[in-house]
Amino acid sequence: MQANFSRRHFFFGSLFAGAVPAAGFGSVASLRALGYKPYYDKLNVAAVGCGGRGAVILNQAAQTENIVALCDVDTARAAATLESRKSLAQYKDFRVMLDKEGKNIDACTISIPDFMHAAVALACMQRGIHVYVEKPLTRTPWEARLLQQAAVKYKVATQMGNQGYSHEAHRVAAEIVWSGEIGDVTEAHISVTPGTHPTGLQQPPPEESVPATLNWDLWLGGASMRPYSSYYVPYNWRGFYDFGTGQVGNWATHTAGPVHHALQLGAPESVECLKQVGKSNITFPDRGVVRLDFPARGGLKPVSVYYHDSCRPDDPEAYHVPGVENEMILPPPNNLAEKGRGGGGRGPGPAMGQFQMPRPMGGPRTGAGGPGVRVFGPERAAPKPGILSGNGSVLVGTKGIMATVERGEGVWLLPASRWKEYRLPPPLLTRSPGHMADWIRACKGGEPSCSDFTIAGPYAEWLALIAIAYRVPGKLLWDSKNLRFTNSPEANKYVKPVFRAGWELKL
Repeated sequence: MQANFSRRHFFFGSLFAGAVPAAGFGSVASLRALGYKPYYDKLNVAAVGCGGRGAVILNQAAQTENIVALCDVDTARAAATLESRKSLAQYKDFRVMLDKEGKNIDACTISIPDFMHAAVALACMQRGIHVYVEKPLTRTPWEARLLQQAAVKYKVATQMGNQGYSHEAHRVAAEIVWSGEIGDVTEAHISVTPGTHPTGLQQPPPEESVPATLNWDLWLGGASMRPYSSYYVPYNWRGFYDFGTGQVGNWATHTAGPVHHALQLGAPESVECLKQVGKSNITFPDRGVVRLDFPARGGLKPVSVYYHDSCRPDDPEAYHVPGVENEMILPPPNNLAEKGRGGGGRGPGPAMGQFQMPRPMGGPRTGAGGPGVRVFGPERAAPKPGILSGNGSVLVGTKGIMATVERGEGVWLLPASRWKEYRLPPPLLTRSPGHMADWIRACKGGEPSCSDFTIAGPYAEWLALIAIAYRVPGKLLWDSKNLRFTNSPEANKYVKPVFRAGWELKL
């Protein structure tokens, strides 16, 4: 099987394409001339979003770099970080922070609600500040395209926080497919667990008083004004179409990663919601199935990708994998140790936390938002043989089946007897020093990171189409070049956000 893979997707590209400095790549003179610090200097890093996941990535950056400024609109959610770093400049409005501190900021981590990712990232990039943006990259296809173009225009290092891209098993999965082991892949299935945010709401959440610790106007940012509700903040905003991306952004950004990479997916030709339970005009549904059809890519055959949203094993929307009715479908994470390969790409020390597994079944009902956050949705269900459920993916080829788990942290062939005797192909892709370290290296003039916006942008674009398919029935024909559907004016209303006055985004 031959394919016209780009060198960029192999992570071999150089930031300095076509202009080799006289002193060589990474020389101090050439780096400083291009606006980069040499490796031995520390970056000055700011953080927008300091609670929850924001605290995790901030602390990862702090292992090797200087933290110089913090920004969060919710001082209760960010309390632990703000208190532990109270000597630093602290802000609620990222625009004020950038105006006052921008000349002293080299890079910024961004971990805030999905609908504000593009606004903050673009403001940083326009000032020449490198950005690490938590997944998903954006809420809409238009914003994903904008950030991809901005990264090129402003020549900054970028990274989306889909940490699985840095895992050894993610890269092995791609290498297995490219070796031809499972033949031509014309069908793939992506699965996610039910979330703990609101779904299927039929009316807006109840109005409540705004907590003294939250600046509600700044939290809303570019979104239209509306009453505050604890259904939104903290964490549960992700279930609402206006603010989040549901389990698409929360988990499919991870589970679809090996499929996107191994199959070199670009833009789909069409997207269609095949079924949804608990349809809502306000939030994502309780569960559903969406199909995306991708054309041939070089030597790779056209492929249909099915997204199974929040399906438990007994739900009719769950995928029954053919020919392996008695097999457990998803591999355990980090299973490549049995083949002589480590987890890889995670980095030492606390960075290991980026691959923590979800809470086990049973025990106290604590949602993904953490202690004290309102919990919605059903409990997780134990997996059953022959059925794809949980967080993972299945690639169906003409010669076999491959499955990956969680963020791409485990991979195997089905049936198990085939995997037992299988020898991994030789490594082809470069390996990661860890997702955060990969970005920091790029910020200092190294190779582009593995999920920089030239890769994350197109990926985020097609994932964002799923939300539109939930909202508009029928098969929607997608024209990626022009960022529009050719057969649905209604669907085109959701391609780009409607911004509150004063929050419009321009390159």
